[in-house]
Amino acid sequence: MKKDFDFSSIASSFMLYGDLVSAAPYGNGHINDTFELVFNQSGNQVRYILQRINTNIFRDPVSLMENISRVTAHQKLKSSDSRQYLTLVSANDGKKYVVDAEGNYFRAYLFIENATSYDILETPRQAYEAARAFGRFQADLADITGGRLVETIPDFHNTPVRVQNLENAIRKDACNRVREVAEEIDFVLSRKDICSKLIDLQKANIIPERITHNDTKLNNVMIDNATGRGICVIDLDTVMPGLVHYDFGDMVRTGTSPAPEDERDLGKIFMRFENFEALLRGYCSEAGKVLNDAELENLPFAGALITLEIGTRFLTDYLEGDVYFKTHREGHNLDRARSQFQLVRSIESQYNEMMNLLNQVKKEIRK
Repeated sequence: MKKDFDFSSIASSFMLYGDLVSAAPYGNGHINDTFELVFNQSGNQVRYILQRINTNIFRDPVSLMENISRVTAHQKLKSSDSRQYLTLVSANDGKKYVVDAEGNYFRAYLFIENATSYDILETPRQAYEAARAFGRFQADLADITGGRLVETIPDFHNTPVRVQNLENAIRKDACNRVREVAEEIDFVLSRKDICSKLIDLQKANIIPERITHNDTKLNNVMIDNATGRGICVIDLDTVMPGLVHYDFGDMVRTGTSPAPEDERDLGKIFMRFENFEALLRGYCSEAGKVLNDAELENLPFAGALITLEIGTRFLTDYLEGDVYFKTHREGHNLDRARSQFQLVRSIESQYNEMMNLLNQVKKEIRK
């Protein structure tokens, strides 16, 4: 998809005021194209976020935007602080998106100033605050009205389906890469039996379906520069029905290793227990009031499962020719998969300590 969009025309289709000064790529997301727009409004420089929705991934962008509109409107009812939720900018026709002449879907948000998202959390305090923000996000949406949200990507965190996709890619071997990743394939398939645990618990009505973010990389929380507080959950494309474990598991995946998710030196990848503790305490400080005992008891397991699932997705994409995730070097998705699997090993080795901590936290929040 080309990136030389007609930003002046697109911006003029939104209720954005003043003169467009600049438009530049922003952030490092894998899926959508994100831009920072700067407007001159009576001598003041005002920033907005503009995003092109990747309709190869999100094939129903209208329903996706209806989800986001409903969620952010409900969050607004829960908070008097406008920095705690994303604010969509309406289009001139009243919709929450604009379609350009080539069929690209765009949305615009108010820019959240004086806050930062971190790809690698530097301190347990940041982990606590990010997890607390996600916990508040789920607690706030527990009573949303209007019926079930649309599944923007069906089976997004259905781990057995992700494993089946890997097995399909192995059989097809479209890029003749299977023979070089036998160890990684065996790593996944040797854990196949545990992959349906959460879904089985849901089918048995032991854990409920809730509205979840489903992509809780900790760089999807804005941290206030002045106070260090986690203020706003961003990147709402995958907000849809799910299990709380999807969200907490991805927090563990992205918030406990000191290395990036594509680190090649596997010796640098391990779960920092102090960060896990910060995540668990931060998340439960908000979400604990709405979770049942079975949901709480499976939070440590979720860390290993979702890390395994994401690694499986990276490995599948590598076998299929790198068609889903953006890559920046040869073998990038394979590096990502190996990194995730190394983190799974570290999480599994600390499972008993994680459960002991959970039992302590559970007593504290059930007082």
